[in-house]
Order: sequence, then C-alpha cells, then structure tokens
Amino acid sequence: MAELATIARPYAEALLKAAVETGADLDGTAALVEELAAIAANPHVQQLAESPKVTDEQVYDLFAGVARSALPQLAQNFLRTLIANGRLPALPEIAAQLRARVNEHKGSSDAIVHSAFPIDEAALADLTATLEKRFGRKLNLSVQLDPALIGGIRVVVGDEVLDTSVKARLEQMKAALTA
Repeated sequence: MAELATIARPYAEALLKAAVETGADLDGTAALVEELAAIAANPHVQQLAESPKVTDEQVYDLFAGVARSALPQLAQNFLRTLIANGRLPALPEIAAQLRARVNEHKGSSDAIVHSAFPIDEAALADLTATLEKRFGRKLNLSVQLDPALIGGIRVVVGDEVLDTSVKARLEQMKAALTA
C-alpha cells in the first residue's frame, strides 16, 4: 500500500484549492479537518468504519454527529469522498499536509514556544515580533508549558529549533566540562 503522505497529498491540495475557490476561511477549514482527524484516530471509530456491516452513510452520520459544529458543505463533500474511497486512515496526514499548505499559502509558519513559565500577552506579543524577525516570516505561535526547561524558552518552527532554555545551557556546560 502507498504511504499515507502520498495518499494524503492530492486530498490536501484539492481541499485547499476548493477552500480558496469558495472563499472559505482557510484556518477554519484546517481546524475542522484536524477535528475530523481526531475523530478518525479514535480506535472505536476506526473499527466501526472498517466494519462491512456499516454503510458509508452511517459512518458519515457518526462523524457529523460527533463534530462540535455543523459541517459546512465543503467539509461534507470532503468527508463523504474520503469515506467512499476508504481513506479515513489517511485523515490525520491529510490534516497535517493541509495545515502546512495553508501556512504556505498565507506565507506563515506554525511555531511552538515551550516555556518553563506562563507567558503574558504583552510578553508574547514582543516575543512574536522578535521571533518573526529572527525566522523571517509570520509565525502562528502556540505556547506549551514545560517545567523541565527550568527557565527560558525553546521555539520549534518546522524543523528549526531555537533553544535558549536554562536546561540547554546546562547541557552545553556539562558537555564542555566533560570533553
């Protein structure tokens, strides 16, 4: 069987194209697909979807019923297509590729800021401006608390990492002293 990334690519591209053509909110579409991917990742949902006794319409009704809000027409068509083609297992990869394509379309990137302590709004705004200047693009920041860092921050943007945490500095000192 083909890799999930190969299967997911045309679905993500087609969904982005349809969202742009219909004027749909790109971030909202990506968030909705991520929600559908979370539903599809549930082992009970997977078992039900694979059952030969369950119709495609019943699987669709399950997704529509579990989703937090009513599915727009674009999402309904997308979900029905995935179910009909037996591609629900690829939904998490489709969501990841769609998010990457939406960011690329908007000229931005997702960034995760790991911090030992909560960051207030003013400091986060300053940090965002500094990081955007450092990485040379608009960033969509999300903050995750990680007390193991002791202090400072660790920023992950795609495959780039900027680690200014106390933990990283201690590791560098340890390596220098034992070398």
